[in-house]
Amino acid sequence: MLEDAGFAQIPGALATDQCAELLTAIDGGGTGRAGARNLLDVPTCQKLAATFKAHAQVGPFLPHGAVAVQCTLFDKSPEKNWLVALHQDLSIPVRERAPHPECTGWSEKEGVLYVQPPVAVLELLVAVRAHLDDCGSASGPLRVVPGSHRYGRLSAETARALREQRGNFECVARRGDVLVLRPLLLHSSSKAQGPAPRRVLHFLFGPQELTCGLKWHRAV
Repeated sequence: MLEDAGFAQIPGALATDQCAELLTAIDGGGTGRAGARNLLDVPTCQKLAATFKAHAQVGPFLPHGAVAVQCTLFDKSPEKNWLVALHQDLSIPVRERAPHPECTGWSEKEGVLYVQPPVAVLELLVAVRAHLDDCGSASGPLRVVPGSHRYGRLSAETARALREQRGNFECVARRGDVLVLRPLLLHSSSKAQGPAPRRVLHFLFGPQELTCGLKWHRAV
């Protein structure tokens, strides 16, 4: 399903006690915000990345010899609420600039350098989203456009046309469920409408080595 649709849902991939341990770890890290990008520094998140690589259902979706290169917390609630417009994830965290003409959109976020690499690099990547809370329709779940990852980097006009053609799929989830997706898959989300939090750990996995003279900022 990942190659055809661009995403796959894995119910019950994490146990309740694993979710509780992760919530304690990230709260202890003092994030206190709607999100934080550098959670691969947290040992519990490093442990979860290793768990995913060895997981009977998650592991087969990851690149051969995969390394985790990013872990981001998305903490959505009525107090920390936002919507996300239709987009693709095009930037990756790297160690330093590379003078390659196909590397564009350089930026810095939370002290880390990001770049938009060639599509051939983005097509190698897999994101894994671990739901630490139940995420129903009122919680602002991810909405994806099935199959849209197969069209490369998309203009805003083409993205909207694909959504009209293919529709949105709402990725509701229970605590402990995992969503695997291709970063090039078009996705969006609405603001949360209910009182319950929607905390998600979003991991990015890729190959150990990059092309174009790029090196991962961090890899575990």
